[in-house]
Amino acid sequence: MPKIGIIYGMENTFPPALVDRINGKRIHGVVAEHIKTGVARMAEPSGYRVIVDRISHHIDFYRAYLKNAMLNGTIVINNPFWASADDKFFNYALANKLGVAVPRTAVLPHKQHPPGTSVHSMRNLVFPLDWDSVFHYIGFPAFLKPLAGASWRSAAKVHNPDEFFKAYDETGDRCMTLQQSIEFDKCFRCCVVGQEKVHVMRYDPRLPHQQRYLSDTTSEPEPLEDRLVADSLTLCRALGYDFNTVEFAVQDGIPYATDFMNAAPEAEAHSVGEANFEWIIENVAQLAIEKALGDERPQLQYRWFHFLDPEPMKAEPQSV
Repeated sequence: MPKIGIIYGMENTFPPALVDRINGKRIHGVVAEHIKTGVARMAEPSGYRVIVDRISHHIDFYRAYLKNAMLNGTIVINNPFWASADDKFFNYALANKLGVAVPRTAVLPHKQHPPGTSVHSMRNLVFPLDWDSVFHYIGFPAFLKPLAGASWRSAAKVHNPDEFFKAYDETGDRCMTLQQSIEFDKCFRCCVVGQEKVHVMRYDPRLPHQQRYLSDTTSEPEPLEDRLVADSLTLCRALGYDFNTVEFAVQDGIPYATDFMNAAPEAEAHSVGEANFEWIIENVAQLAIEKALGDERPQLQYRWFHFLDPEPMKAEPQSV
């Protein structure tokens, strides 16, 4: 019997709704449950055909557990190896190469030396830095944002060099990026499931958290919506995400992808709203079931890079 497990943290609505939706379909041989695990032993199977992961990007133990599960053939949504490999600066650069509009972005040296390093570790770093050229490239206003991590700790919107240096001085040993601010007319979040289905949601990050997903049903111009969908799929397929949200800020008619690395995209009912929640639950449930019942058997090579994109073993042709 193929089992589907979900592993999560502080969420209260998405995990039980997903388990109930999968089990409520009463598909023979498929059962979903909340994962309970203790100490994980190396190279031992997890017992799950599919795991929906909502927490391992924050918890190292869970990420190790899921990587070990993949080693033994479990399909994980989203692949935890990508979360280990990703960083936001690389992903913006990749998006640019793919033809997706993104804000101009630069990665900055640490304000303070990382732990265990000193000035001698920075011999290849130009000093003093040419900040004027950085400011000319990015422009103001701009966002100072962490290179990695889901939180906005140390992030700030800055409007001039003085504000930048004040904020930068407070970042400690975190590696930061400086990014062009898109002064948007409207904003969208696109939920992408299975690298195939896209749900476009009106979104306003300036509103209080629980009011940001707008219920406005006004249709968007077809060329804009088509581009939102196409760019969302391009990014998720390139980055290997099976469940992601891609945020766009539209300025002068151009949708700029501003956030698209979400290992556990927002999915709580009180945050996304009833209609969006229903779409997410139904489509993630369908994806998990399809993967649980599919004949996909990753033909793994025991090399780290191969786990980023396991090549399915092709079925042998059947004689008639």
